[in-house]
Amino acid sequence: MIRVFIGFDPVESATFHVLSNSIRRHASMPVSITPVSLNNLDGILTRERHPLQSNDFSFSRFLVPWMCDFEGYAIFMDCDMLLKDDIAKLWAHRDDKYAVKCVHHTHIPEETEKYLGNVQTKYGRKNWSSVMLFNNAKCKVLTPEYVNTADGLDLHQFRWLQDSDIGYLPNTWNHLVGYQPYNHAVKNIHWTTGGPYFPEYANCDYHTDWWTEKALMEFIAKK
Repeated sequence: MIRVFIGFDPVESATFHVLSNSIRRHASMPVSITPVSLNNLDGILTRERHPLQSNDFSFSRFLVPWMCDFEGYAIFMDCDMLLKDDIAKLWAHRDDKYAVKCVHHTHIPEETEKYLGNVQTKYGRKNWSSVMLFNNAKCKVLTPEYVNTADGLDLHQFRWLQDSDIGYLPNTWNHLVGYQPYNHAVKNIHWTTGGPYFPEYANCDYHTDWWTEKALMEFIAKK
């Protein structure tokens, strides 16, 4: 069973469902999809919301290994994504050598604001944590106590690991729309600054892919 956890924010609830549909539709193996939603973590994730936090799952994502009892593997994904290939191909990158695998972006945004007026922050290893393949047994430091008290950059920059514990995923598994050239072979589209579901980004790259997936989801629901 492939375990996938998707960050959930009520403001972007449609993106969660469309991403989930794209995962299910392309999957060649059994897959479970779990929303990482704050209302399910009441009393567990207790840290106050940071003024620069742009979504509900900025820090809850790091509880995924704990949710899995620090056993097996799990994938975390931001909700503002769309899968274009089989999630089993990402799952195949599991490697006992590493605690986590991710795309090692060099992402330095030029803009100061992103969707819904959120501040666009700049820091090293930005967007590394937006897709993570966790080897849960090697992530036992990520207890609720640690996630609630650790510095935000310590979490997102993987300072809870040695660099040698961080493996690589191919760039196509976390393609940053607007920052990387259009690529027909992309496996996972990531609208990190705002996607076509927001009017101000209606004509962004891959916008027809998202609306097509949404239409497929709604068509299946009506059958």
